[in-house]
Amino acid sequence: MSELRLQGTASDRESALVSDDKLELKLWLRLLTCSNLIEGEVRARLRETFATTLPRFDLLAQIDRAPDGLTMGELSSRLMVSNGNVTGLTDALEREGLVSRLPEPEDRRSLRIRLTPSGKRAFDAMTPTHEQWIDQMMAGLTRAEMAHLLELLGRLKQSAQRAGAAS
Repeated sequence: MSELRLQGTASDRESALVSDDKLELKLWLRLLTCSNLIEGEVRARLRETFATTLPRFDLLAQIDRAPDGLTMGELSSRLMVSNGNVTGLTDALEREGLVSRLPEPEDRRSLRIRLTPSGKRAFDAMTPTHEQWIDQMMAGLTRAEMAHLLELLGRLKQSAQRAGAAS
């Protein structure tokens, strides 16, 4: 078995990993590197172009996909963050007039978050540009390669879920 070692910079650990028998680790690090590169670029561009953050954009995107709005718990679950994080973001977006809180008819203790007309306009102004950024970052792959990668990542996701359920 060959020895596992790192060469190169700490900022790109997957490229620096040298080993013929640690394919799983190399793949995981490559996925992490790609995710970090794309996320970092999107964060920077949202900040520079729209003076907003990725968490704010993501929250608006989730609400935009739900015409009837979402409860705080639903938002928290979809964004995979704590209720406290969602509350802080929602408070700020509400102060700016981008979202509103409405009582939940079935549960008076719960509130439903919806985009305001101003929030809808703001989000709709960002989405075409955001899509162009993602298209640019994926331009090195053909449509067929993207479809194949999506299918492979779906299988990896299932494998990881099974491993998590087994532990």
